Amino acid sequence: MKHYTTDPGAQGKFIRSLRELADYLDQHPSIPVPKFGATVLLHASAAENGGRAQVDHIARLLGADIIDDTLDGGHYSAIRAFGVITYEAVAITENYSAAHHALMSYSGSVTPTSCPAAIPDA
Repeated sequence: MKHYTTDPGAQGKFIRSLRELADYLDQHPSIPVPKFGATVLLHASAAENGGRAQVDHIARLLGADIIDDTLDGGHYSAIRAFGVITYEAVAITENYSAAHHALMSYSGSVTPTSCPAAIPDA
């Protein structure tokens, strides 16, 4: 399932919101911003279920290269930088997603207590 749209109404709203944010930050210089930039991230379908083709299409529209780290357990992506802001489209493999869900299944299972005082060398 794609988590993005090309609907003109949604695009217009997104672009207006970006401009509104930029104008607001410009008018309020005391508001902090990310030191190293930010990323607009679009999630395509799973890499095996059409996500690669979706990222390929977006890469062509962006004029961006494909980064295929799927053989190393990573993602299939296209990234273009606009100064310190990057626009990234990514397709995640089903194996990566399953491993992430398995890891997150442990969430809340362990509740750390306060650290005991350091034990001096004997």
